[in-house]
Amino acid sequence: MLGTEDFLPVPVPESLNATYLVPVPNLPEVSPATALDAIAERLVEPIRSLARQMLDSPLLTVDTRLVEEFPPLPRDLLTAFGAAEEQLERLDAARYVVVVQAEFRPGWPPAHEWGARAVAAAIATTVGAEIVDVFALRFLDPETALRSLPNEQGRIRLVDWVLVPYSPQGDTLWFTTKGLRRFGLMELQAQGVPDGLARAWGAVMTGAARRLLRHWSEALGEEDVPPFAQLPMVTAVTGHDIAVAYGNPRRHVGTAPVRLRLELDPATDPDGESFLSLLPPEGHLGAPARYFAEACAALFGGEESTVAHAEPDDEMDQAIATARASLPSIRNRFLNGRLPDETQLVVKYALETVDGPEFVWMGVTSWATPERLTGASASDAACDPAVRIGAPVAVSAEDVVDWALLDATGVVEGGWTQAVLDAAQQAQPER
Repeated sequence: MLGTEDFLPVPVPESLNATYLVPVPNLPEVSPATALDAIAERLVEPIRSLARQMLDSPLLTVDTRLVEEFPPLPRDLLTAFGAAEEQLERLDAARYVVVVQAEFRPGWPPAHEWGARAVAAAIATTVGAEIVDVFALRFLDPETALRSLPNEQGRIRLVDWVLVPYSPQGDTLWFTTKGLRRFGLMELQAQGVPDGLARAWGAVMTGAARRLLRHWSEALGEEDVPPFAQLPMVTAVTGHDIAVAYGNPRRHVGTAPVRLRLELDPATDPDGESFLSLLPPEGHLGAPARYFAEACAALFGGEESTVAHAEPDDEMDQAIATARASLPSIRNRFLNGRLPDETQLVVKYALETVDGPEFVWMGVTSWATPERLTGASASDAACDPAVRIGAPVAVSAEDVVDWALLDATGVVEGGWTQAVLDAAQQAQPER
Protein backbone atom coordinates (compact mmCIF):
# COMPACT_ATOMS: atom_id res chain seq x y z
CA MET A 1 0.00 0.00 0.00
CA LEU A 2 1.26 3.47 -0.90
CA GLY A 3 1.87 5.90 1.93
CA THR A 4 1.45 9.65 1.82
CA GLU A 5 5.18 10.00 1.15
CA ASP A 6 4.63 8.21 -2.19
CA PHE A 7 2.41 10.99 -3.53
CA LEU A 8 3.12 14.50 -4.71
CA PRO A 9 0.64 17.25 -3.69
CA VAL A 10 -0.13 19.41 -6.73
CA PRO A 11 -2.14 22.65 -6.41
CA VAL A 12 -5.55 22.74 -8.09
CA PRO A 13 -6.85 26.00 -9.65
CA GLU A 14 -10.30 27.18 -8.58
CA SER A 15 -11.62 27.43 -12.15
CA LEU A 16 -10.52 26.99 -15.77
CA ASN A 17 -11.13 29.06 -18.89
CA ALA A 18 -11.18 28.33 -22.61
CA THR A 19 -11.03 30.94 -25.40
CA TYR A 20 -11.55 30.38 -29.13
CA LEU A 21 -11.61 33.02 -31.86
CA VAL A 22 -13.32 33.00 -35.25
CA PRO A 23 -11.80 35.83 -37.36
CA VAL A 24 -14.25 37.03 -40.06
CA PRO A 25 -14.20 39.81 -42.70
CA ASN A 26 -17.83 40.80 -42.07
CA LEU A 27 -20.33 40.68 -39.23
CA PRO A 28 -21.81 37.17 -38.94
CA GLU A 29 -25.47 36.95 -39.97
CA VAL A 30 -26.19 33.91 -37.83
CA SER A 31 -26.65 33.56 -34.08
CA PRO A 32 -24.54 31.10 -32.07
CA ALA A 33 -27.67 29.08 -31.19
CA THR A 34 -28.69 28.81 -34.85
CA ALA A 35 -25.17 27.79 -35.85
CA LEU A 36 -25.14 25.13 -33.14
CA ASP A 37 -28.50 23.78 -34.30
CA ALA A 38 -27.14 23.52 -37.85
CA ILE A 39 -24.41 21.06 -36.81
CA ALA A 40 -26.32 19.35 -33.98
CA GLU A 41 -26.47 16.01 -35.80
CA ARG A 42 -22.67 15.96 -35.99
CA LEU A 43 -22.30 16.21 -32.21
CA VAL A 44 -22.77 13.10 -30.10
CA GLU A 45 -24.31 13.07 -26.67
CA PRO A 46 -23.55 14.39 -24.14
CA ILE A 47 -21.58 17.01 -26.13
CA ARG A 48 -24.70 18.18 -28.02
CA SER A 49 -26.63 18.85 -24.82
CA LEU A 50 -23.56 20.16 -23.00
CA ALA A 51 -22.88 22.81 -25.65
CA ARG A 52 -26.51 23.92 -25.70
CA GLN A 53 -26.74 24.11 -21.91
CA MET A 54 -23.51 26.10 -21.62
CA LEU A 55 -24.58 28.48 -24.39
CA ASP A 56 -27.80 29.14 -22.47
CA SER A 57 -25.89 29.80 -19.23
CA PRO A 58 -23.42 32.42 -18.00
CA LEU A 59 -20.67 29.77 -18.20
CA LEU A 60 -20.22 30.38 -21.95
CA THR A 61 -20.26 33.72 -23.75
CA VAL A 62 -20.05 34.68 -27.42
CA ASP A 63 -19.07 38.26 -28.36
CA THR A 64 -18.31 39.80 -31.73
CA ARG A 65 -15.67 42.52 -31.58
CA LEU A 66 -13.65 44.63 -33.94
CA VAL A 67 -10.24 43.05 -34.43
CA GLU A 68 -8.46 46.03 -32.90
CA GLU A 69 -10.46 45.56 -29.69
CA PHE A 70 -8.84 42.17 -29.09
CA PRO A 71 -5.16 41.89 -28.08
CA PRO A 72 -3.01 41.02 -31.13
CA LEU A 73 -1.95 37.41 -31.43
CA PRO A 74 1.82 36.71 -31.57
CA ARG A 75 2.56 35.84 -35.20
CA ASP A 76 5.87 34.18 -34.36
CA LEU A 77 4.19 31.70 -32.03
CA LEU A 78 1.34 31.07 -34.46
CA THR A 79 3.96 30.26 -37.08
CA ALA A 80 5.90 28.06 -34.68
CA PHE A 81 2.74 26.04 -34.02
CA GLY A 82 2.02 25.44 -37.69
CA ALA A 83 0.27 28.51 -39.08
CA ALA A 84 0.62 28.83 -42.86
CA GLU A 85 1.24 32.19 -44.51
CA GLU A 86 -2.23 32.22 -46.10
CA GLN A 87 -3.82 31.69 -42.67
CA LEU A 88 -1.92 34.65 -41.29
CA GLU A 89 -3.00 36.72 -44.31
CA ARG A 90 -6.67 35.85 -43.66
CA LEU A 91 -6.19 36.82 -40.02
CA ASP A 92 -4.75 40.18 -41.11
CA ALA A 93 -7.70 40.73 -43.47
CA ALA A 94 -10.33 40.03 -40.79
CA ARG A 95 -12.27 43.08 -39.54
CA TYR A 96 -14.13 41.28 -36.79
CA VAL A 97 -13.46 38.41 -34.43
CA VAL A 98 -16.07 36.23 -32.76
CA VAL A 99 -14.82 35.47 -29.25
CA VAL A 100 -16.10 32.26 -27.63
CA GLN A 101 -15.18 31.92 -23.95
CA ALA A 102 -16.21 29.39 -21.32
CA GLU A 103 -15.46 28.75 -17.66
CA PHE A 104 -15.80 25.57 -15.59
CA ARG A 105 -14.40 23.75 -12.58
CA PRO A 106 -11.33 21.51 -12.85
CA GLY A 107 -12.12 17.84 -13.25
CA TRP A 108 -13.73 15.58 -15.79
CA PRO A 109 -15.35 16.33 -18.14
CA PRO A 110 -13.58 19.56 -19.18
CA ALA A 111 -16.89 21.18 -20.08
CA HIS A 112 -15.34 24.61 -20.73
CA GLU A 113 -13.10 23.22 -23.51
CA TRP A 114 -15.65 20.91 -25.10
CA GLY A 115 -18.47 23.44 -25.00
CA ALA A 116 -16.40 26.37 -26.29
CA ARG A 117 -14.77 24.34 -29.07
CA ALA A 118 -18.13 22.94 -30.20
CA VAL A 119 -19.73 26.41 -30.36
CA ALA A 120 -16.70 27.92 -32.12
CA ALA A 121 -16.73 25.07 -34.66
CA ALA A 122 -20.44 25.63 -35.28
CA ILE A 123 -19.93 29.34 -35.96
CA ALA A 124 -16.86 28.74 -38.14
CA THR A 125 -18.71 26.08 -40.16
CA THR A 126 -21.63 28.44 -40.78
CA VAL A 127 -19.57 31.45 -41.87
CA GLY A 128 -16.85 29.47 -43.69
CA ALA A 129 -13.97 30.53 -41.44
CA GLU A 130 -11.25 28.99 -39.31
CA ILE A 131 -10.82 28.89 -35.55
CA VAL A 132 -7.90 30.09 -33.46
CA ASP A 133 -7.33 28.08 -30.30
CA VAL A 134 -5.94 30.84 -28.08
CA PHE A 135 -4.48 28.44 -25.51
CA ALA A 136 -2.38 26.53 -28.05
CA LEU A 137 -2.03 29.45 -30.50
CA ARG A 138 -3.07 27.16 -33.34
CA PHE A 139 -5.42 27.47 -36.28
CA LEU A 140 -8.10 24.78 -36.47
CA ASP A 141 -10.41 24.18 -39.38
CA PRO A 142 -13.98 23.39 -38.27
CA GLU A 143 -13.75 19.75 -39.36
CA THR A 144 -10.64 19.16 -37.27
CA ALA A 145 -12.23 20.86 -34.29
CA LEU A 146 -15.35 18.69 -34.52
CA ARG A 147 -13.33 15.49 -34.89
CA SER A 148 -11.37 16.34 -31.74
CA LEU A 149 -14.52 16.26 -29.60
CA PRO A 150 -15.50 13.03 -27.79
CA ASN A 151 -16.89 10.18 -29.90
CA GLU A 152 -19.86 7.93 -29.12
CA GLN A 153 -17.81 6.14 -26.45
CA GLY A 154 -16.80 9.44 -24.85
CA ARG A 155 -13.17 9.06 -25.98
CA ILE A 156 -10.86 11.72 -27.31
CA ARG A 157 -7.41 11.63 -28.88
CA LEU A 158 -5.20 13.42 -26.37
CA VAL A 159 -2.89 14.54 -29.20
CA ASP A 160 -5.74 16.78 -30.39
CA TRP A 161 -5.59 18.67 -27.09
CA VAL A 162 -2.00 18.35 -25.83
CA LEU A 163 1.08 19.26 -27.90
CA VAL A 164 4.65 18.19 -27.10
CA PRO A 165 7.08 20.85 -28.37
CA TYR A 166 10.83 20.54 -27.83
CA SER A 167 13.89 22.73 -28.22
CA PRO A 168 17.68 22.21 -28.21
CA GLN A 169 19.42 22.26 -24.83
CA GLY A 170 23.13 21.86 -25.47
CA ASP A 171 23.69 18.42 -27.00
CA THR A 172 20.26 17.18 -25.91
CA LEU A 173 16.61 18.23 -26.11
CA TRP A 174 14.20 19.87 -23.68
CA PHE A 175 10.62 18.63 -23.98
CA THR A 176 7.48 20.17 -22.53
CA THR A 177 3.77 19.57 -22.94
CA LYS A 178 1.35 22.31 -23.94
CA GLY A 179 -2.23 21.49 -23.14
CA LEU A 180 -2.45 19.86 -19.71
CA ARG A 181 -3.27 23.24 -18.18
CA ARG A 182 -6.55 23.05 -20.11
CA PHE A 183 -7.49 20.44 -17.52
CA GLY A 184 -5.95 22.27 -14.55
CA LEU A 185 -2.82 20.11 -14.40
CA MET A 186 0.69 21.57 -14.60
CA GLU A 187 2.56 20.96 -17.82
CA LEU A 188 5.20 18.21 -17.95
CA GLN A 189 8.83 18.65 -18.88
CA ALA A 190 11.81 16.38 -19.51
CA GLN A 191 15.40 17.56 -19.95
CA GLY A 192 18.42 15.76 -21.34
CA VAL A 193 16.62 13.71 -24.01
CA PRO A 194 18.96 12.36 -26.73
CA ASP A 195 18.63 14.27 -29.99
CA GLY A 196 18.01 11.14 -32.07
CA LEU A 197 14.91 10.19 -30.06
CA ALA A 198 12.82 13.30 -30.67
CA ARG A 199 9.78 11.57 -32.14
CA ALA A 200 9.92 8.56 -29.85
CA TRP A 201 10.23 10.62 -26.69
CA GLY A 202 7.44 12.92 -27.83
CA ALA A 203 5.22 9.84 -27.91
CA VAL A 204 6.41 8.80 -24.44
CA MET A 205 5.58 12.28 -23.11
CA THR A 206 2.12 12.01 -24.65
CA GLY A 207 1.59 8.62 -23.02
CA ALA A 208 2.77 9.99 -19.67
CA ALA A 209 0.37 12.92 -20.06
CA ARG A 210 -2.48 10.50 -20.64
CA ARG A 211 -1.61 8.41 -17.59
CA LEU A 212 -1.19 11.43 -15.28
CA LEU A 213 -4.37 13.05 -16.58
CA ARG A 214 -6.24 9.91 -15.49
CA HIS A 215 -4.71 10.14 -12.02
CA TRP A 216 -5.55 13.84 -11.92
CA SER A 217 -9.19 13.34 -12.87
CA GLU A 218 -9.61 10.52 -10.36
CA ALA A 219 -8.02 12.63 -7.60
CA LEU A 220 -10.41 15.53 -8.21
CA GLY A 221 -13.56 13.43 -8.32
CA GLU A 222 -16.98 15.05 -8.62
CA GLU A 223 -17.19 16.85 -5.28
CA ASP A 224 -15.94 20.32 -4.38
CA VAL A 225 -12.57 21.19 -5.90
CA PRO A 226 -9.80 20.42 -3.37
CA PRO A 227 -6.88 22.85 -2.95
CA PHE A 228 -4.41 20.04 -3.75
CA ALA A 229 -4.56 16.76 -5.64
CA GLN A 230 -2.28 13.83 -4.82
CA LEU A 231 -0.37 12.40 -7.79
CA PRO A 232 1.84 9.29 -7.52
CA MET A 233 5.52 10.22 -7.41
CA VAL A 234 6.33 7.27 -9.69
CA THR A 235 4.09 6.53 -12.65
CA ALA A 236 4.25 3.67 -15.13
CA VAL A 237 3.78 4.47 -18.83
CA THR A 238 2.88 1.65 -21.21
CA GLY A 239 2.56 1.28 -24.94
CA HIS A 240 -1.18 1.12 -24.39
CA ASP A 241 -1.13 4.61 -22.82
CA ILE A 242 0.61 5.91 -25.93
CA ALA A 243 -1.72 4.09 -28.32
CA VAL A 244 -4.84 5.39 -26.56
CA ALA A 245 -3.46 8.95 -26.52
CA TYR A 246 -3.00 8.69 -30.30
CA GLY A 247 -6.51 7.27 -30.76
CA ASN A 248 -5.54 3.67 -31.52
CA PRO A 249 -6.21 1.66 -28.34
CA ARG A 250 -5.79 -1.72 -30.05
CA ARG A 251 -2.16 -1.14 -30.96
CA HIS A 252 0.92 -1.55 -28.80
CA VAL A 253 -0.80 -3.19 -25.81
CA GLY A 254 1.86 -5.73 -24.95
CA THR A 255 4.89 -3.68 -23.95
CA ALA A 256 6.25 -3.67 -20.43
CA PRO A 257 5.67 -0.46 -18.44
CA VAL A 258 8.36 2.18 -18.14
CA ARG A 259 8.64 3.86 -14.76
CA LEU A 260 9.09 7.63 -14.52
CA ARG A 261 9.52 9.73 -11.39
CA LEU A 262 7.56 12.95 -10.93
CA GLU A 263 9.12 16.03 -9.35
CA LEU A 264 7.68 19.51 -8.88
CA ASP A 265 9.77 22.26 -10.49
CA PRO A 266 8.23 25.54 -9.26
CA ALA A 267 8.80 28.75 -11.19
CA THR A 268 11.25 31.19 -9.65
CA ASP A 269 9.81 34.09 -11.66
CA PRO A 270 6.33 35.24 -10.55
CA ASP A 271 5.32 35.37 -14.23
CA GLY A 272 7.01 32.06 -15.04
CA GLU A 273 5.45 28.63 -15.37
CA SER A 274 5.86 25.73 -12.96
CA PHE A 275 6.39 22.24 -14.34
CA LEU A 276 6.14 18.63 -13.31
CA SER A 277 9.46 17.09 -14.33
CA LEU A 278 9.73 13.53 -15.62
CA LEU A 279 12.89 11.86 -14.31
CA PRO A 280 14.40 8.37 -14.09
CA PRO A 281 13.29 6.45 -10.98
CA GLU A 282 15.37 6.63 -7.81
CA GLY A 283 18.40 4.39 -7.96
CA HIS A 284 19.03 4.80 -11.67
CA LEU A 285 22.75 5.21 -12.31
CA GLY A 286 23.97 7.43 -15.09
CA ALA A 287 22.63 10.39 -17.02
CA PRO A 288 18.88 10.76 -17.61
CA ALA A 289 19.56 10.51 -21.36
CA ARG A 290 20.57 6.90 -20.92
CA TYR A 291 17.35 6.01 -19.12
CA PHE A 292 15.19 7.92 -21.61
CA ALA A 293 16.80 6.00 -24.48
CA GLU A 294 16.24 2.70 -22.69
CA ALA A 295 12.61 3.67 -22.12
CA CYS A 296 12.10 4.36 -25.83
CA ALA A 297 13.73 1.05 -26.73
CA ALA A 298 11.46 -0.81 -24.29
CA LEU A 299 8.30 0.84 -25.60
CA PHE A 300 9.06 0.84 -29.31
CA GLY A 301 10.68 -2.54 -29.81
CA GLY A 302 14.38 -1.77 -29.61
CA GLU A 303 16.27 -5.05 -29.66
CA GLU A 304 17.82 -6.45 -26.53
CA SER A 305 21.57 -6.31 -26.02
CA THR A 306 21.75 -10.11 -26.25
CA VAL A 307 20.76 -10.16 -29.92
CA ALA A 308 20.86 -13.61 -31.46
CA HIS A 309 23.26 -14.14 -34.35
CA ALA A 310 20.68 -15.27 -36.90
CA GLU A 311 21.54 -18.10 -39.26
CA PRO A 312 20.96 -17.29 -42.94
CA ASP A 313 17.84 -18.73 -44.60
CA ASP A 314 15.84 -18.04 -47.74
CA GLU A 315 13.18 -15.91 -46.05
CA MET A 316 15.73 -13.74 -44.26
CA ASP A 317 17.83 -13.38 -47.41
CA GLN A 318 14.74 -12.21 -49.30
CA ALA A 319 13.83 -9.77 -46.51
CA ILE A 320 17.31 -8.24 -46.57
CA ALA A 321 17.28 -8.03 -50.38
CA THR A 322 13.90 -6.27 -50.32
CA ALA A 323 15.08 -3.75 -47.73
CA ARG A 324 18.37 -3.02 -49.49
CA ALA A 325 16.69 -2.60 -52.89
CA SER A 326 14.48 0.13 -51.46
CA LEU A 327 17.27 2.08 -49.69
CA PRO A 328 17.64 4.68 -52.51
CA SER A 329 13.89 5.32 -52.42
CA ILE A 330 13.64 5.76 -48.64
CA ARG A 331 16.76 7.96 -48.64
CA ASN A 332 15.17 10.21 -51.26
CA ARG A 333 11.97 10.47 -49.21
CA PHE A 334 13.99 11.18 -46.05
CA LEU A 335 16.00 13.97 -47.69
CA ASN A 336 12.97 15.59 -49.32
CA GLY A 337 10.80 15.56 -46.21
CA ARG A 338 8.30 13.10 -47.70
CA LEU A 339 8.07 10.71 -44.77
CA PRO A 340 4.67 10.44 -43.06
CA ASP A 341 4.08 12.94 -40.26
CA GLU A 342 5.23 11.92 -36.78
CA THR A 343 7.42 9.06 -38.04
CA GLN A 344 11.09 8.32 -37.52
CA LEU A 345 13.41 6.47 -39.87
CA VAL A 346 15.51 3.70 -38.29
CA VAL A 347 17.90 1.26 -39.96
CA LYS A 348 19.27 -2.11 -38.88
CA TYR A 349 22.91 -2.70 -39.63
CA ALA A 350 25.49 -5.42 -39.07
CA LEU A 351 28.46 -5.32 -36.70
CA GLU A 352 30.99 -8.00 -37.50
CA THR A 353 32.12 -10.29 -34.65
CA VAL A 354 34.11 -13.51 -34.44
CA ASP A 355 30.80 -15.37 -34.06
CA GLY A 356 29.18 -13.71 -37.05
CA PRO A 357 27.32 -10.42 -37.53
CA GLU A 358 25.39 -8.82 -34.71
CA PHE A 359 22.45 -6.66 -35.83
CA VAL A 360 21.52 -3.40 -34.09
CA TRP A 361 19.18 -0.50 -34.86
CA MET A 362 19.97 3.18 -35.35
CA GLY A 363 17.72 6.25 -35.61
CA VAL A 364 18.77 8.20 -38.71
CA THR A 365 19.46 11.92 -38.35
CA SER A 366 21.59 12.54 -41.47
CA TRP A 367 22.06 10.78 -44.84
CA ALA A 368 23.98 13.35 -46.87
CA THR A 369 25.69 10.83 -49.14
CA PRO A 370 24.30 7.47 -50.28
CA GLU A 371 27.24 5.61 -48.74
CA ARG A 372 27.05 6.89 -45.16
CA LEU A 373 24.33 7.39 -42.53
CA THR A 374 24.66 9.02 -39.12
CA GLY A 375 22.34 9.04 -36.15
CA ALA A 376 21.82 7.71 -32.63
CA SER A 377 21.92 4.08 -31.61
CA ALA A 378 18.50 2.65 -30.75
CA SER A 379 19.88 -0.50 -29.11
CA ASP A 380 22.95 -1.73 -27.23
CA ALA A 381 25.58 -3.84 -28.97
CA ALA A 382 26.96 -6.85 -27.13
CA CYS A 383 30.16 -6.83 -29.17
CA ASP A 384 31.01 -3.12 -28.92
CA PRO A 385 30.78 -1.23 -25.59
CA ALA A 386 30.79 2.08 -27.48
CA VAL A 387 27.49 1.29 -29.19
CA ARG A 388 24.91 2.13 -26.56
CA ILE A 389 21.35 3.43 -26.72
CA GLY A 390 21.41 7.13 -27.56
CA ALA A 391 25.11 7.17 -28.49
CA PRO A 392 26.03 8.79 -31.83
CA VAL A 393 26.95 6.29 -34.56
CA ALA A 394 27.95 6.37 -38.21
CA VAL A 395 27.08 3.46 -40.49
CA SER A 396 28.13 2.42 -43.97
CA ALA A 397 25.17 1.79 -46.26
CA GLU A 398 26.81 -1.52 -47.22
CA ASP A 399 26.17 -2.76 -43.66
CA VAL A 400 22.46 -1.83 -43.64
CA VAL A 401 20.17 -4.88 -43.81
CA ASP A 402 16.78 -3.33 -43.05
CA TRP A 403 14.94 -0.08 -42.46
CA ALA A 404 11.63 0.88 -40.86
CA LEU A 405 9.44 3.89 -40.27
CA LEU A 406 8.18 4.12 -36.69
CA ASP A 407 5.37 6.15 -35.26
CA ALA A 408 3.94 6.22 -31.75
CA THR A 409 2.27 2.84 -32.24
CA GLY A 410 5.14 0.89 -33.81
CA VAL A 411 6.31 -0.02 -37.33
CA VAL A 412 4.23 1.58 -40.08
CA GLU A 413 6.47 0.69 -43.03
CA GLY A 414 9.48 -1.54 -43.66
CA GLY A 415 10.90 -3.84 -41.01
CA TRP A 416 11.11 -6.90 -43.27
CA THR A 417 13.78 -8.76 -41.28
CA GLN A 418 11.96 -8.12 -38.02
CA ALA A 419 8.78 -9.56 -39.56
CA VAL A 420 10.68 -12.76 -40.40
CA LEU A 421 12.01 -13.00 -36.84
CA ASP A 422 8.57 -12.35 -35.37
CA ALA A 423 6.99 -15.01 -37.58
CA ALA A 424 9.63 -17.53 -36.55
CA GLN A 425 9.05 -16.70 -32.88
CA GLN A 426 5.29 -17.20 -33.23
CA ALA A 427 5.80 -20.52 -35.00
CA GLN A 428 7.77 -21.99 -32.09
CA PRO A 429 5.74 -24.44 -29.96
CA GLU A 430 4.87 -23.36 -26.45
CA ARG A 431 6.89 -24.99 -23.68
